[in-house]
Amino acid sequence: MDFIVMDTEGSPELREIAILDCQGHLIYEAFSSDHLENYSIRLNLKPLNKIVQDVAKIIQSRRVICHYAKHDLEVLQHSFHKVQAPWIDVAFSCTWELTKQKFQVDSYSLDHLSKYLHLKVNGKRFNSNQAHTARYDAEFTYQLYLKILENQQAMTQTQPHSTANPFSSSRVDTPFQDHIDFQSIYHAEFELLKSSLGDIKADPNQQSKGAIVIGEPGSGKTHLIMRMAKELLRTNRLLFIRQPNNAEHVLHHTYSRILESFAEKVIGSDRTQLELLIANSFVKILNSLPTVTSTQRGQEILAALQNNSLNLYSRLGAEDTQRNRENWQYIERHLNEWWSQKYTAASYSTTILKGIIKFCSYSDLRKKDLARRWLAGYELEDDQAESIGLDNWQTDISREEFALEAIKVFGKLSTLDEPLIIVFDQLESLGLAHNKPILESFGSAVKEILTHVPNSLIILNLFPERWEQFKTFFDGSVVDRVSEYIVRLERPSVEQLEKLLALKATSVGLELADLFNSSELNNILTQGSIRAVFNRASAYFRYKVNNIPVPIDHQPSAKNPSIEFRVEQLEQVISQIANLVRPFINSPSIEAFSEIAGLEIPSTAPQEVNNSPVNLRNQPQRTGTQRRQLSVEDSILEYLEYKKDDLLDAYNKPTIINDADDIGKLAAIAEAFKLYRALDFYPLRLGKSKLPEHFNIKTSQGEIVIGFLNASGSSFTSRIKNFNQLVASHPTTKFFLVRDARESAITSKVGSDEIAKLNYSPNGQFLISEQSDRVNFDLTYNLIIDIQERDLEVDLAVALRVLTSYLNDYWLVSALGGY
Repeated sequence: MDFIVMDTEGSPELREIAILDCQGHLIYEAFSSDHLENYSIRLNLKPLNKIVQDVAKIIQSRRVICHYAKHDLEVLQHSFHKVQAPWIDVAFSCTWELTKQKFQVDSYSLDHLSKYLHLKVNGKRFNSNQAHTARYDAEFTYQLYLKILENQQAMTQTQPHSTANPFSSSRVDTPFQDHIDFQSIYHAEFELLKSSLGDIKADPNQQSKGAIVIGEPGSGKTHLIMRMAKELLRTNRLLFIRQPNNAEHVLHHTYSRILESFAEKVIGSDRTQLELLIANSFVKILNSLPTVTSTQRGQEILAALQNNSLNLYSRLGAEDTQRNRENWQYIERHLNEWWSQKYTAASYSTTILKGIIKFCSYSDLRKKDLARRWLAGYELEDDQAESIGLDNWQTDISREEFALEAIKVFGKLSTLDEPLIIVFDQLESLGLAHNKPILESFGSAVKEILTHVPNSLIILNLFPERWEQFKTFFDGSVVDRVSEYIVRLERPSVEQLEKLLALKATSVGLELADLFNSSELNNILTQGSIRAVFNRASAYFRYKVNNIPVPIDHQPSAKNPSIEFRVEQLEQVISQIANLVRPFINSPSIEAFSEIAGLEIPSTAPQEVNNSPVNLRNQPQRTGTQRRQLSVEDSILEYLEYKKDDLLDAYNKPTIINDADDIGKLAAIAEAFKLYRALDFYPLRLGKSKLPEHFNIKTSQGEIVIGFLNASGSSFTSRIKNFNQLVASHPTTKFFLVRDARESAITSKVGSDEIAKLNYSPNGQFLISEQSDRVNFDLTYNLIIDIQERDLEVDLAVALRVLTSYLNDYWLVSALGGY
């Protein structure tokens, strides 16, 4: 086969690339001299336009193999576009997707798969510390692809061990995911939420309304929001906000997550939620202005947009042409005219509107990213702001005031489209004692949004007891407004749950009747929530396929545990014991025992392979695999692998990196580690000087200061200067200042000199947080929050112990965990 294996690094622009031929030989490697991070590279350093020319020749008419090809494709397309090279159609195959079809593993990252499949390059196993360099990853991707081809040749028939566990995915983390949805479950509740949107639209004042979705853990609250996204995203914009973690920045946190949600693609379209909202509202505004409809220029523009408002992005002339600039200037002028007539031109609103117009006028991904960051209220480097035609924000901007004004602008624009759906999820841990200040700020923020942002449905997802607690904290007017609609998610009927299980099974070509006998199915269906039902079904599936015994059921049943139910539990234990001891005990004894107990003990005799459909209901268990109990530690590791994959997948999505959020995450992490070891944390002071967001963390082994500085321009320079003064005045404390690798490099001489000064100090270090560090940081935070939210029902102290071992090479966890 004539294929090549490729790996690219960088986002969104290519930083480095490596290509192997079908024999595994390196045929091309290059580092972009246009990329700021490659300043120290000397070998194979080339301009981006030369790399693009070389790559175009190599990949033409050949199949390209990549791991997580979506990322490589986006990087290449962006790089081709940047150097104005025409894109060529290429056939890509993705080893990430292929392994999902061939192997049932906890994670599909290249790191995990290489270790799981014992892959080697030059006789050496995968080393995580060398990952994310193009050549290294390409070499292991090549070995992985060979293993996939080998598997394809060997698999001539479907066997149970190769069948994916249809019940393993029981979590909906965001409404933009895609999970099987049995719509008869919570149909009435869904229709109630939809009707509330109709009520908002029918209101002549278009006042916002509130809804509370109440349900126990695992009842499907976020899944219900996912259903709303699937059905309504073509018309309404759905904005998903996870819990705030910083009492002083709740509104800005909310607005940042809104911008990220706006960047999600709409199902059935190649456009984002923001692009649809703006196209629909802008076209209606232009159509309402006599100064546009009565002029030839205006009529020409409206004619181009008449049949499809999305033509706004394609029919106004090519980017950077005179025609394009003049058309967008014309639109901007008349939109400002409309805004000034309908609303006030005071505060930040007209400036924000200008930023939205600039964002929409660009197709270049780098300019759109800069405009999105500007819209988040961040100061850019002067040349960056100039490149997108916007004035930089002042350093003393009030982020909370700005964020509320920006949300109001989008609410007002939505009055020309459809109501916004603003969903707050993961709110349970706000009820913890140490989060009381955040909860109070959150209540105030919700009140501000309900009062000042029009045409929106505000949804809060909560446990029943948490809603009762929140009502004691919130202002009475907030309680009344936010609970205009109360949606209670009760446990679905047994019949509905059985149909849902059957739907899951058929998704991988299996029948429910072939998987579980009546006793097993009864045990599964008596679990207390939808998630618990899936988890129990998944455990039984693992037992039948991998010989991992079903854990003892300590969860409360949906029904009162009867004698029959307790007998079933005992039968499970006896059956598992019998399976474990059978190879070592005389068969007649076991059969006599099973006859007395009334159990069916599978034969351990070798089974002949046949081509009949898979039937796991009474499937003989393989005795060659090592049998083990799925422990609490195993379930935590399974979670960590699953969540890590999710974070890797999301890493290259448009993200608003927020210092206030990051310090809030660090606070949550440090607070949780108090269960694991004695520590304290607090910010330091330097008079009235503005410092980076930071904490001084004090442990028995000493003190470290961890700060975050993702600002640019003068904000970066002034804060790092002050940070360096702290470093000099605390010589026995170790200081780390962290900046995300996805942020633009600091190019100013003063800023660069201050970075060098910090790095040359004996107790200071400027850290660029690469993908692995960011994923590990967010993984640690998510583990803690998901336990507090009861999405993962394990003891937090145990989870932290497992985490410190799992991430023993991650500097932050090592520092907090005492390694």
